[in-house]
Amino acid sequence: MNRKDIEIMAPAGSFESLMAAISGGADSVYFGAEQLNMRAGSSKNFSPDDLSRIASICRDKGLKSYLTLNVVVYDEEQNRMHELVDFAVQNGISAIIASDPSVIVYARSRGLEVHLSTQMNISNSETLRLYSQWADVAVLARELNLQQVKKIHEAIIENDIRGPKGDLMKIEMFIHGALCMAISGKCYLSLHENNKSANRGNCYQTCRKSYIVTEKESGYQLEVDNEFIMSPKDLCTIGFIDKILEAGASVLKIEGRARSPEYVRVVTSCYDQAVRAVAEGTYTPEKVKEWKEKLATVFNRGFWDGYYLGRKLGEWNDRYGSAATKRKLYTGKVTNYFSKAGVAEIKLENGDLERGDTLLVTGPTTGAVDFVAEEIRVDLKESVKALKGEFCSVKTPFVLRRSDKVYRWVDHKDLHQED
Repeated sequence: MNRKDIEIMAPAGSFESLMAAISGGADSVYFGAEQLNMRAGSSKNFSPDDLSRIASICRDKGLKSYLTLNVVVYDEEQNRMHELVDFAVQNGISAIIASDPSVIVYARSRGLEVHLSTQMNISNSETLRLYSQWADVAVLARELNLQQVKKIHEAIIENDIRGPKGDLMKIEMFIHGALCMAISGKCYLSLHENNKSANRGNCYQTCRKSYIVTEKESGYQLEVDNEFIMSPKDLCTIGFIDKILEAGASVLKIEGRARSPEYVRVVTSCYDQAVRAVAEGTYTPEKVKEWKEKLATVFNRGFWDGYYLGRKLGEWNDRYGSAATKRKLYTGKVTNYFSKAGVAEIKLENGDLERGDTLLVTGPTTGAVDFVAEEIRVDLKESVKALKGEFCSVKTPFVLRRSDKVYRWVDHKDLHQED
C-alpha cells in the first residue's frame, strides 16, 4: 500500500476550513450548499456561487471536491435539487454525496460521479451491487465491524462489482468525529421534540442533553448513571487505522463540517501522518499516543472506537460539550503583514499578548496555523508584553493576511487558573 492509494476526506464548512484541510494533507473535501444537506441547520454552508471558487482552489491544490446533497428531498424541492446538481456540473465539482434515490439518479443523468451516504445504511455486498449501477463510492453503515467490512471488500473483488466509471467500487468509512446514537444517523428525536428533522439537516442535538427518569407513582427521580446516555463519545480510529486499511477501506472520512478550522487541520494532519506511517512500516504505539494527545487538543466529546472492533454497546459521555485540552481566546486581528521580514502587525482587540504565548491564526486564505510568539514589538521596541488596544508586531513563520483572526491558544487547565 502507498499513501497515494488512500484518500483522506476532510470536512469544509468555510473557506478557513477548506484551506486548513489542504494544509493538513487532505486528498478531498466535502461541503454543503444551501439547505439540502445534513448540516442545513448550521451556518456552515456555502452558497451556490461559491462552488466555482471551491472547485478552482481544489483543482489548483490537487484535491477532489464533493458536494453533499444527502437529505430526504420532497417533491417541491426537486427543481432546486436539479439546479444544485447542475451548478455542481457546470463548476467542475468532482462528485455528489447523496442518499435520496432522486438525487442519485438525476446526478448520474448529468454525468456526475455519485458517492452513497451512510444514511443509506448499506450493510452487505448485494445492496452495494444494486447501487453500483449509479455510484462509484459507498459509505458503509457505521454499525458494521471490520470483519463485515472486509467480507464486503472481498465480495467486491470476487464478484467484480464496478461503478459507472468502470472501476471496482470503493469503500468509504468514517474514521473520526461525532457519532449518532441512531442507526446510520437515521434519528427522529429532534423531529419529535422540536418538529425539526435531523434527516433534513436540522438536528437539535436532543440526544446530547442529560435526562432524568421519573417513576410515575411516587415521583422518584433518577439520573441514570450520571451519564448522557444517548450521547456517544466521538469516534477515534487512529489507534487501529492499519486494521481499517486492511479491511479494504480506501476512502477515509473525517466528520466535522460544523467544526473549527484548527479542528480540521489537526485531525487531517494526524490521520495523514498515520496513514503514511502504516504505508512506510513506521506505525507504532508511541506515535499513536502522540497523535491521540494532539487530537485531544481540539473539539471532542471524549474518544472511543465505535463498533468497528465488535463493540455491541456505545460508550457514553459524562459531560455536555467539548473535552478539548486546549481553548482559543480571541485576541485581535492582523492589520498588516510584512513579507520580507516575516512580521505581522496585530491589533489587540480583546486581551493582552505576552512573549511565549501560543497564537492560533485563522483566515479564508490562511486556513489555520499556530506558532509561539517568541518576539513582540510595540512601537518598534522589543517588549515582553503588549496590552489590549495596542498595535504590536510579531515574528511569524507563516504568511498571514490582513483581517486574519488571532487567538491565544491555551491549555484548558491554564484557562481555569486565569479565571
